[in-house]
Parts: sequence; structure tokens; C-alpha cells
Amino acid sequence: MAPRFCNTGIMRIVVLDGYTLNPGDNPWDGLARLGELVVYDRTPPDQVVARAADAEIVLTNKTVLTANAIGALPRLRFIAVLATGYNIVDVDAAARRGIPVSNVPEYGTAGVAQHTIALLLKLANRVGDHHHAVAAGHWVRAPDFSFWLSAPIELNGMTIGIVGYGRIGRRVAELARALGMRVIASGSARGIDGAAGEVTARSIPELFTEADVISLHCPLTADNAGFVNRNLLARVKPTAWLINTARGGLIDDQALADALNAGRLAGAALDVLSTEPPRADNPLLSARNCIITPHIAWASLAARRALMDATVRNVAAFLDGKPVNVVNAC
Repeated sequence: MAPRFCNTGIMRIVVLDGYTLNPGDNPWDGLARLGELVVYDRTPPDQVVARAADAEIVLTNKTVLTANAIGALPRLRFIAVLATGYNIVDVDAAARRGIPVSNVPEYGTAGVAQHTIALLLKLANRVGDHHHAVAAGHWVRAPDFSFWLSAPIELNGMTIGIVGYGRIGRRVAELARALGMRVIASGSARGIDGAAGEVTARSIPELFTEADVISLHCPLTADNAGFVNRNLLARVKPTAWLINTARGGLIDDQALADALNAGRLAGAALDVLSTEPPRADNPLLSARNCIITPHIAWASLAARRALMDATVRNVAAFLDGKPVNVVNAC
């Protein structure tokens, strides 16, 4: 695949997977002013080294930069992640080479929180399902003035448990409180303590036991991969819902599918899966009461423009010798 955009400049900058950030509505102009820019829509794993071979700066969103790949790029001086999560880069290998890795810690807070609430309301009100039922003629044929596939569920008075009380978690808490929900959270004690009594701290096991709605907003790390497993799901109320707009790898897919299919959990709404795009045999694709959207919570144009602007600032700061938003010690 040929690059979509190239501009001559001083330092070579290669974007390995630029399509989702800019499918045509979010120009690369700011980045192009900083160096010789080459943008690839997508890069297969076996072409990472070849495409980045002459680059001093590499940008990636979801294309993995392994230790082997980093070691095979002698000119590489800086890695910029086009996202908040940076688990796709071996940051330790980069640090050993003295290569800073920067992310964008905040760009989609409003959009991801909004999508979280949209998923919650989908579970509670089933607006789309009722619209399709009306379009299919069910209301026309109904004997009464009102009918429902399932009665709407009021969120007022319910408890939402937020795992990961960072920027997005705090915004979800604000929106949930506006709906009359009680908020408990697991995460930064400082952040929870600063909520002035509006949020109650809980351990993760306590949160999964107590919450009516569980919403994941924590980063994926080696320590918490698959932590939503059979043992933790066994604690959950059978009437509870699980929402994930963070990272799919936080959840054991089979364990969640089994809980849903056995009725040990009332529903799940997921914007992320452990492998993306998912394999056709992912058990969550056919699980009962499981709503899945294709990793779109981050993707509003406003959020993508903010992400582009922040990335330009990250690269410019590195070129000025003062890198910012560095996630590895080097």
C-alpha cells in the first residue's frame, strides 16, 4: 500500500495507521509542517520495520511496536501514540534505547463518557429495539395504546460502580448522578476522596458485589488483563449490567459470555473487545443480552481533532528537546 500523504521536510515522521484518526476529515497539515511526513492508512505487522526503517519519529494508534521492531529501527528517536492507551508499544524496550514514548492523556473524555451513558440507556430503555418493533408493524397491530418488548428500567436510585476513577470515570460519575444514580468507585483514592462525599470508594470485589451497573474506565496493564473473570463475575447481582468503553482485554470473553448465557448477569454493553476487529468465533458476538458497538466511543470529529492537535504538540515538544506526556522513563 502506498502512503496517502507525503511532504518533504527535515526529520522523517511515519504514521503507521492513520486512517481511523483521519479518514478524510481531519487533515495532517500541522504534523506535516514539522518534518517529512509519510502516512499509511494501515500497516501489517510484517511491514512495520520496512515502513519505519528511515524514520526518526514513528506514530502509531493500534499497530504494535514490539521490542524486536524497536530494536530493528536504528534511526528511531521518538514514538508518539495516537491514543491514551499505550499498551501496543513495548515502552520498556524503548526506554532501554533512550526513546521517549508519548501518549495523549486527554482528548475524548466527553465523547467516551457520552457513549457510556448511551450504552447504559440502551440497556435501560431499548429505544432502538422499540423503534424497529414499531417499524415492523407491531404497534399498528397492538390491541392497546401502548406496548413494550420489556418495560423501561429507571436508573434513578440505582448504584453505578466505576472501575477507574480518572478523567472519563469522573465525567461518567457526573452524568450518572444527573440521572439520580448513586456512585461508588474503585481507583485513585485521591480522586475519589476529592469528590466531596458524592462518590464512595470500594475495592473491586466490593464494587462488583454491590453495583447495579459496572462501568470500566481503567487502562489495560499486564496486572489487570482479564481481571473480569469467572470468580469476579460470580459476585455480580443477576440483575446487574456490565459496560466496557475502556479496553477489551480487561474482560475474559468466554467468562462473560457464559455468565450472560446462564442468566448470571442481566446484560452487557461493550464498545471494545479483546481482539479488534473480533474473530468470527468470539463468544460475545452471540451471547445473550450483549450489545456491542465497534470501538466508536472515541471517534467523534471533535475528539479526533483534539487528538490530532495534541499529537502535533507532542511531536513539536520533542523536536524542541522538551518531550511531554512521556509514559516511559528513559
